Amino acid sequence: MVVYMVQLEALLEYCNRYLRVDEFRDYCPNGLQVEGKAEIKTIITGVTASQRLLDLAVELQADAILVHHGYFWKNEDARIIGIKRNRLATLLKHNISLLAYHLPLDAHAEVGNNVELARRLNIQNISCEQQGALKGLLWQGELISPCTADEFSRQIAVALNRRPLHLAAPARSKIQKLAWCTGGAQGYLEQAAALGVDAYISGEVSEQTFHLADELNVHYFAAGHHATESYGVQALGAHLAGRFELAVQHIDVFNPV
Repeated sequence: MVVYMVQLEALLEYCNRYLRVDEFRDYCPNGLQVEGKAEIKTIITGVTASQRLLDLAVELQADAILVHHGYFWKNEDARIIGIKRNRLATLLKHNISLLAYHLPLDAHAEVGNNVELARRLNIQNISCEQQGALKGLLWQGELISPCTADEFSRQIAVALNRRPLHLAAPARSKIQKLAWCTGGAQGYLEQAAALGVDAYISGEVSEQTFHLADELNVHYFAAGHHATESYGVQALGAHLAGRFELAVQHIDVFNPV
């Protein structure tokens, strides 16, 4: 395949428009977080812009890194010291751009984390619910056939290569109607239960989640923050590779959380 080049400015403009970043009030800046070279031929995608991902991108001579979890989060220490200094020094030394899309990539109807999770779990009849000013974070749908919680837990494990933590709802013997929100969205459990679902899936779990699931009579599956959010950035990377004929490679830096 012949690999072409795109100007960073054109790539950024397209991504921002495609992901509708202006519609989101997020906890971090979406789009270009660190500016590198003006011409992009090779992109590395990953879930989180960790030092390990940066080092692998340097080895592969990437022009840009595209991630879901980038930098400059709300209320974090603004000083450029320690880990933050090392990460930024790596990008700047090698003139690599960092693009990050957080909530816009969760919510997107074509390449979003929530849609991609539904595809991998073969969930049908999907739709998204309004969450305050946002739409696209809490989704619902159905399995083709009802199954037991143990059967669905095994299905998640096969699809995500990670066995979920299951908080059981003993009064519900079968699961068919589902709600989900990838990442650290255990706080949406009550909103999910209000939809009348049998089970809710997210990435993480908190102490109070156990009691809420029990009292709401909803199965809860904590399938991993990294695992549930590994596929949106891959889908976005594949989309950009096709649109601009770029070389795009995904690197899955292992994370058990």
